[in-house]
This record gives sequence, C-alpha cells and structure tokens, in this order.
Amino acid sequence: MTSNSYEQGKAGPIHLKVPPDDTIERLTCNECGFINYINPKVIVGAVCTWGNKFLLCKRAIEPRIGFWTMPAGFMEEGETSLEGAKREAWEEAGANIEVNELIGIYNIARLSQVHLIYRAKLIDNKVNAGPESQEVRFFSWDDIPWIELAFPSVHWALNHYKELENLTEFSPRKEGRV
Repeated sequence: MTSNSYEQGKAGPIHLKVPPDDTIERLTCNECGFINYINPKVIVGAVCTWGNKFLLCKRAIEPRIGFWTMPAGFMEEGETSLEGAKREAWEEAGANIEVNELIGIYNIARLSQVHLIYRAKLIDNKVNAGPESQEVRFFSWDDIPWIELAFPSVHWALNHYKELENLTEFSPRKEGRV
C-alpha cells in the first residue's frame, strides 16, 4: 500500500510494512525511515453532580445524536486528563466543575480508545447546552434515562460512581476489551 508524499524528513512515499524490530504493520517512509505510529485516542470526561443530581448532556452530534451522555470527549494535545475533563464539561454543558478522583479506565479496543472518567462536583448549578449538546439536564438517580444513554461507558461510569458514592479511598474501575 502506498499513499501520497508525506512531508517528513526526506519526504518519500510511505508504505505499509512491519518496521525492523517491530511486530505491527505501520506507515513507513523508505527514504528517511520515518514511522507513523497510530496510537489509541484518549477520551476524558466526568460524572458531574450537583447535590444528589447527575448532569447529563443530550448529544447534538454523531455518533448517537439525541442520546444522553456525561460531559466527555477527546483529550487535546498539551493538556492533562484533568484539564480535559474540565474543558469538556465547559464546552458541552457550560459547567464549572471541580474534578476529583479517577473512577474508571475503560478500554474500547474496537475503536482504539481509552476512556479516563473522573468524579466531579459542579461549582454552581449554572449550565447551558454547548454546540455539541441539544440540551443539558440534572437527573436524580431514579430518573436517569438508562435506555437512552449513548454509550456503554456512560452506564459503567454512572454505576461505578454510585458504588463509590460514599467512599473516599478506592481504585478506579478497569473495564475489559469492548
């Protein structure tokens, strides 16, 4: 497999091959030896609460438009996972949050994603839907629209949050391959 010229080093065509001392096919430049490592994407987010209510966002974008999720999204270059969780809460829900403990590490192998989900409290209850949300709303535990949640990781994180609700010391939940 060959693609267009790649502007790296001597900029020759790149080919899909197993580089020396590796075991996985990667896009590699025969001219300069550049190897394009395609790594998993990191998703950061938080189960955000105001008192005993949970903040959820109804998605305005694909995938799963119209379904509910917690504030979460791709971590940006140059930010920590905590900073990313805060940014996502602000972008999706206009929420100012205090990020606390990491509650879950979820590996979504088929999508090449690793999700880092935190426990967070809202600093105030002022929220508004950002461009990626149709609506944002606070739900009591019994009113969470479980069948309308966008992703399995939202179920996992909410349930794990509930298990840990009154604990101050715990290890993050690590879900297997999905």
